[in-house]
Amino acid sequence: MHLRLRDCLLGLLFLSFASLLQAAPPQFAQVTPQRPLTLPHDSGSHPDFRTEWWYATGWLATPDGKPLGFQITFFRSATDHDRANPSAFAPDQLIIAHAALSDPAVGKLLHDQKSARAGFGLAYAKEGNTDVALDNWRLLRQADGSYHARIDANDFTLDIKLTPTQAPLLQGDRGYSLKGPLPTQASYYYSEPQLQVSGKLSRAGREQTVSGSAWLDHEWSTSVLGADAVGWDWLGANLDDGSALMAFQIRNRNGERIWSHATLRDASGNVTQFTPDQVAFQPQRNWRSPRTDASYPVQAMLRTGAIDWQLIPLQDDQELDSRGSTGSVYWEGAVTVKRDGKRTGRGYLELTGYLKPLKF
Repeated sequence: MHLRLRDCLLGLLFLSFASLLQAAPPQFAQVTPQRPLTLPHDSGSHPDFRTEWWYATGWLATPDGKPLGFQITFFRSATDHDRANPSAFAPDQLIIAHAALSDPAVGKLLHDQKSARAGFGLAYAKEGNTDVALDNWRLLRQADGSYHARIDANDFTLDIKLTPTQAPLLQGDRGYSLKGPLPTQASYYYSEPQLQVSGKLSRAGREQTVSGSAWLDHEWSTSVLGADAVGWDWLGANLDDGSALMAFQIRNRNGERIWSHATLRDASGNVTQFTPDQVAFQPQRNWRSPRTDASYPVQAMLRTGAIDWQLIPLQDDQELDSRGSTGSVYWEGAVTVKRDGKRTGRGYLELTGYLKPLKF
């Protein structure tokens, strides 16, 4: 019996090893300009692509008028695990979430992060409609097109509704957004600017009613950045006249611009696209993190064509250390947008790759 048991165990080990050798990594879908986006169906998950995120940022006001910034991001990341593995424990998809609150009275970013393999109803990103969750964090697109976000972070709880006031904004060429000179360096990308926000914020046992405006991005891709890219600067801004401004630049190791693009939609719905030679981020003031020693251009001038936009942070310290989930450290902050010295709107500025090159 002992010999027979040993032979059975050896046979099982051999079969397991052989299956590992035969397992092929999945072939991920590629972004092409021929695929049109279809909403609201494309608001859901796209598990055949490597990377995807839903990203809501905005400005809130408490009843006493105090300004706050917030960020909620859910990531879906497909792994190289064999899709033929039938086990419910197989880590085919990873779900990662970040949440942050900017409060000048605190002086630094309040943030939290979570990560888990998808499965068992505890972590998921559903297809066909925005419905992503990780434990008790959730972002759900409801039947009327509004979003409900519930985040129970370590230092705060956000329970808010984000209601559209405008149609989605397809970035790039009808949602095909280039991130470099090669056609494969692209993502599918749309935004929902000028979202009205209402709900509750709880901190230290105190609940407050909050209201404000937000910007939601949804983006998915497989090979979005070139090998020489280390990170990006990105802005999404709701302008006071109802316009929406998005701009980004991709940087190399020398800090030089590899690629850039911007979109400006006015309140009437007219869209202007700015080509790479028309878009530039010009640093005006840097802030150095006392925790990581990374230096970020937290105040900058953004040029889109003949227009100069000044970006001024709500507070300097809006650095988010996500090495416990995505492995990156980045600056993600609420900014006021000015033109000719006058406020024209509010938005969020994202600065990645300033500590070390960003890796997906």
